[in-house]
Amino acid sequence: MRFFSRVEEYKDYTQTIASRFTATFSRRRKPGSRAGEGFLGGGSAFFSYLHRDHQYSYLRPKAFRSTLFGRNLVSRKMTLGEEEITRLWRIGKTVYQMLRDRGYLVVESEDKISKHQFISKHGQNMKREDLTIQKSKKNDSMDKIYVFFPEEAKVGVKTMKTYINRMKTENVFRAILVVQQNLTPFAKTCVAEMSSKFQLEVFLEAELLVNIKDHVLVPTHEVLTNEEKKTLLERYTVKETQLPRIQLTDPIARYYGLKRGQVVKIIRPSETAGRYVTYRYVV
Repeated sequence: MRFFSRVEEYKDYTQTIASRFTATFSRRRKPGSRAGEGFLGGGSAFFSYLHRDHQYSYLRPKAFRSTLFGRNLVSRKMTLGEEEITRLWRIGKTVYQMLRDRGYLVVESEDKISKHQFISKHGQNMKREDLTIQKSKKNDSMDKIYVFFPEEAKVGVKTMKTYINRMKTENVFRAILVVQQNLTPFAKTCVAEMSSKFQLEVFLEAELLVNIKDHVLVPTHEVLTNEEKKTLLERYTVKETQLPRIQLTDPIARYYGLKRGQVVKIIRPSETAGRYVTYRYVV
């Protein structure tokens, strides 16, 4: 139940909710019943709707979205629980390992950071935005990538435009978004529209809790350079389209950030030959 400092505010608030309730559910009532009776049971329907109105925060006056008992709770920096800190630490380690495997300059202290060091670096009151990473390729300092950790659970267009403007200002054309939930449909459209100039990859936090590359059932993958790819095709006198294929959406392909047309070398252990080598063409 919410509390209000003035009776007038409460009246205005309940009238807003009541109007919304009537407009939404009056069409669903039984013939001959009053508004709301056929849906949740008469007068109790309205109060049930009112008490759970946290699902419809856009109905509340602006003051109530940021103030409770006269204190602003939105701007307060809340201390994360032990479980959430552990989760972010594991995700951060996986991200640094992924960047290292993609050829970005990552020092050992970053991808092997302990939980205690992680807390010392970011503090107990850490925010996801504090985990933002920028790295450059080992062989090309101008080839940079950003890793963003959006604070909001559901990332929309506004956040996407903020990141894109930041990338545009710093001449960075590739980024990874580590999100808590899937993007909104409009945000996905925004990513598609910007794909011609900015390459934006999206990973769910749940996908980065463990490093799939280190799983015992995942063989070793090596991304071939253009020269190595050319040498391979000449050696076996085949076209790239004749090679076995790997989907661009494959978890390993996403981990390495592969692009269409690249070739990856896969090395599996073999009981007879010691190791078995195959190549996959990214489609």
